[in-house]
Amino acid sequence: MDCCSQLTKALGSIVSFPGSANYNASIASYFSIQESSLTPSCIFVPETPQDVSTAVTILASPQSECKFAIKGRAHMPAAGFANIDDGVTIDMTRLSSVSVNEDHTVASIGAGASWLDVYQFLDPLGLSVAGGRNGLVGVGGLSLGGGISYFAPRVGWACDNIVNAEVVLASGELVNVNATSHPDLLKALKGGSNNFGVITRFDLAAFPQGPIIGGSISHSITEREAVFQAFTEIADSSHYDIYASLVTGFLFTSADKQWSIGSTPAYTKPVLNASFYDPLTSIPNIGDTRHVTNLSVLANENNTPSLNWAFFTGTYGVSAPLMSKIFDILNNTIYPFQIPENITWSIAFEPLPTVITKFGPEKGGNSLGTSPSDGNAFVVLLSALWQSTESNPLVNSACETMITQINKLAHQMSLLHRFQYLNYADPSQDPIGSYGENNVRHLRRMSKKYDPRGVFQKLVPGGFKIPGL
Repeated sequence: MDCCSQLTKALGSIVSFPGSANYNASIASYFSIQESSLTPSCIFVPETPQDVSTAVTILASPQSECKFAIKGRAHMPAAGFANIDDGVTIDMTRLSSVSVNEDHTVASIGAGASWLDVYQFLDPLGLSVAGGRNGLVGVGGLSLGGGISYFAPRVGWACDNIVNAEVVLASGELVNVNATSHPDLLKALKGGSNNFGVITRFDLAAFPQGPIIGGSISHSITEREAVFQAFTEIADSSHYDIYASLVTGFLFTSADKQWSIGSTPAYTKPVLNASFYDPLTSIPNIGDTRHVTNLSVLANENNTPSLNWAFFTGTYGVSAPLMSKIFDILNNTIYPFQIPENITWSIAFEPLPTVITKFGPEKGGNSLGTSPSDGNAFVVLLSALWQSTESNPLVNSACETMITQINKLAHQMSLLHRFQYLNYADPSQDPIGSYGENNVRHLRRMSKKYDPRGVFQKLVPGGFKIPGL
């Protein structure tokens, strides 16, 4: 009996097949064409953690050894990260409940929830958690890959705030992982992605939270050097404001061959003109939409049309001259770049100050390998969106060329950091390897301890795997 037939026999109608409404709805929910173009043999949509346990027991049994993928809200664009050809896709999105404990210190969240689900539940309670800034992004993938949130300077990476995870291991056993039960595995999950099990629920540290500042400030491309200098002053501040969360982005569309600059100086208190942002707000702008809002409103972004996507990343020491040279590298490749259809390019610069990286050791450790000893840094996300799949090799090659040139330059300037943020990485990159040998060794040990047959290395081929296994 094949894998899908075994699942259907055990679990019934929550297994769907090509051509059915449930199957088609799941495929249509992927952000990228690279993912939605894959065709799993069947899609399983669990309704309880026990359903997941039953499915993993079947799929991972030595008699079956069925390949499968684990899908949350499917924001990562790379083909096969959350879908699979000729295998089984486990679509976790029905496991999306949100609740809080009696004293409002812990939010329990189904791993298939979106961050918008979470914020719409918590906002009326005057609470929040460290989660995604785009509400369409899923809880599971972001949390297991590290997770940058508006609250990162206050509480660290999103993964640092996992106080418990309910996990289905390769054996099918459903376990709770926390500071007193399997604490070695908890550390591995914090940055370890999909390598250890299927997480069915996250319990995240919650905290009081009211209105925040959202919106953006737009600048002419002619002000870019001033913007780079302002970003540097903010990101490299020796007294980083823990309520500040900045992204500075550059956008280029091939249709009009124009660059634009947009910064989102979020502030997690209702203070409209926080002085910490003075270096940025003092630059003459062409638009300022900052306003007081709630996270459930700010995170309620429109879905993008299904397109091909590319993500590439790097981490660098804070430097305005480096940022200026990065822009030159991008412009020299992007401006003359041509494919038959329109393409939109984006480069985002995001501060990674030591006030964020200090929380890992304070909260039981994570696998990321970032620490205050690295100094203040910034994370780059280079992304592109386009329609035609035939153009994928050209776009990916251009991205690889630009990232290689940026890394070479940063190395020459002694500003290249080892860390690569998994949630922004391309399959050609090695974010888990970037965590450092000690962390990689720990991940290998945890894989051998909790997944001795290598189910999540071999039968779950998608995502970033642990090097050296």
